[in-house]
Amino acid sequence: MSSVLITNTQGMPPTPSYNAFAETVCLTLFQLYQTRSHAMNPFDQYAAIIGIDWADRKHDLCLKVSDKDALEYSTLEHKPEAIEDWANALRLRFDGKPVAICIESRKVPLIHALLKYDFLVLFPVNPQTLCRYRRALIPSRAKDDPSDARLLMDLVLRHSDQFEPWLPQSAKMRTLEQLVEHRRTLVADRVRTTNRLTAALKLYFPQVLDWFEDKATLVFCEFLERWPTLADAKRARKTTLERFFHEHNSRYAEVIEKRIQAIKSAVPLTKDPGVIEPNRLMVVALVHQLALLLGHIDHFDDKIAEHFAEFDDAFLFNNLPGAGKQLAPRLLVAFGEDRERFASPEALCCYAGIAPVTERSGNKSWIHWRYSCPKFLRQTFIEWTNQTVRFSFWARAFYKAQREKGKTHQMAIRALAFKWIRILWRCWQDRKPYDEARYLLALKEKGSPLVKELAS
Repeated sequence: MSSVLITNTQGMPPTPSYNAFAETVCLTLFQLYQTRSHAMNPFDQYAAIIGIDWADRKHDLCLKVSDKDALEYSTLEHKPEAIEDWANALRLRFDGKPVAICIESRKVPLIHALLKYDFLVLFPVNPQTLCRYRRALIPSRAKDDPSDARLLMDLVLRHSDQFEPWLPQSAKMRTLEQLVEHRRTLVADRVRTTNRLTAALKLYFPQVLDWFEDKATLVFCEFLERWPTLADAKRARKTTLERFFHEHNSRYAEVIEKRIQAIKSAVPLTKDPGVIEPNRLMVVALVHQLALLLGHIDHFDDKIAEHFAEFDDAFLFNNLPGAGKQLAPRLLVAFGEDRERFASPEALCCYAGIAPVTERSGNKSWIHWRYSCPKFLRQTFIEWTNQTVRFSFWARAFYKAQREKGKTHQMAIRALAFKWIRILWRCWQDRKPYDEARYLLALKEKGSPLVKELAS
């Protein structure tokens, strides 16, 4: 270490002994800083840290032992037997001491395979975070699987204060989480199939769309399966049509008679077989898909209700305005079981993508919504908030006030969701269900302008 020049209080040049003393002090402070930094690194408690770049068939690994600088590169086949052998070898090598695993995302098959090993501590990394870290260090954008594994390990090791070990929730909560997500996927498929079915019917048989108000029903599917064209429906006897509607719980004689009269008096849109025949086959295929989806959605609803009833916190979300049997379980999943997970409602708003993001550069400043967040979680809050406008007095008044300020529908809903999350977070923390009357009274005591909106 080079000498450090220090001037004394009299402005005289320091003596050699003084310079030696100053150099010793600086060296001691530097060593103390290194020791403190090393002691503060949370990864010292792990026997090793491993970065894994996962893939469908094989995974690239970069391993660093805690007290060594050398890096070990290897590959791991994505086979249950290979993963089992690799994990057992790690356990034997490090005597069962904890090993840190750095891996992209949380929803990859390898994550689920590693959860069963208690000595492995998982540190999921957002793929976008790794991508930007790679670009910062490698401007040429060169990319390779082993180097990505090393970058994952380096990112978590150097910025340990930004990453926390993933503590998965209970199996019961994770089951409910998967059930509600898969159900929402099936609902999206139902909407897509219904839209395709509607588009095909408009080409040759548009009248049936007026005869049935709700397209996502079994009666609509079975009607089209039995009479896929207007000519088929017109050939059916009146008694046959009446019996069909009675078997599908349509008991109003006036409604049945009106439908039958509409069928008999309908005029075909086209008689071109080049249009009717291919679209008839498409409609039959789509109604089979739609009927199958409807049955599976009902089955998911039963399973979700069964699992939702097992949670002690179910009563907090069961009677929320507009929640219902579909959104109440999703709200429970959004908050989870760990009440220390979100230190404040603002933390949950930021995590869920409800809170806006502000960017500033020089004299410019702009606000936009969050691009990186759990999309399903944000969708849960947005869909439920939409429902509260219909079922909550103050929510309707707040939404109306936001629209009068010139906000778009989505901006008003996100602002309302921000307020709802603050309310639900307090109810969740205190384990007390939401009470609309009590909240309205609190608004009145505070002199909230929403009370005037309610009065008007």
